Amino acid sequence: MNLTLKVWRQKDAQSDGGFVEYKIADVTNDMSFLEMLDILNEELVAKGSDAISFDHDCREGICGMCALMIDGQAHGKDKAATSCQLHMRRYQDGDTITIEPFRAKAFPVLKDLVVDRSAFDRIQAAGGFVSVATGNAQDANAILIPKQNAEKAMDAASCIGCGACVAACPNASAMLFVAAKVSQYALLPQGRPEREKRVLAMREAMDAEGFGHCTNEYECEASCPKGINVSNIARLNREFLRAAVLAE
Repeated sequence: MNLTLKVWRQKDAQSDGGFVEYKIADVTNDMSFLEMLDILNEELVAKGSDAISFDHDCREGICGMCALMIDGQAHGKDKAATSCQLHMRRYQDGDTITIEPFRAKAFPVLKDLVVDRSAFDRIQAAGGFVSVATGNAQDANAILIPKQNAEKAMDAASCIGCGACVAACPNASAMLFVAAKVSQYALLPQGRPEREKRVLAMREAMDAEGFGHCTNEYECEASCPKGINVSNIARLNREFLRAAVLAE
């Protein structure tokens, strides 16, 4: 399979970037998208050119590092999958693929396809903790938690912080990410002691990072590789209003 790739190249955060077109041949169906980029980079290095920089780590859909905008879609055309889980069998011989970094004010481009997503780390640091003394691990059934709450908390906790929700949102909102992090604590008794402080701090940190506001476009849920539901945003809003009232 022969493909044409239009890849965003940018020397560093201070430089202007632009698309560069590359031809790549003999791509097989069983290659992952990142393996295809690896082969392109090998060819570029062999010619004495700079390799294309892109984030990756586990390549198993776990870490959330592989943040690519592929043909205008965060992580590409597969639903509930990361960029590293996208395989070349989804493309046809002669296709042209456009690859660019996630676009958001809070995610500045560092080089080529690599963006700085440390804004997510700062949001979590602002409120993603509990300050109670936990002591030794309790028995599994010592704290009774409704099964429905436990499942919702686990679903929210599956967020890998890849930033696809931000990249897909027309407003570059981080509401789904913050909602998932707030929900995984708010639904469980272990998260109650810091309940009000946490949501206020995380919302404040989110706004300070320059993320946009949610206007219920639902693009975040559609692009999320872990299928985080937008109902978590409603829970975030409820938690925020409750904390704001109690703080008065």
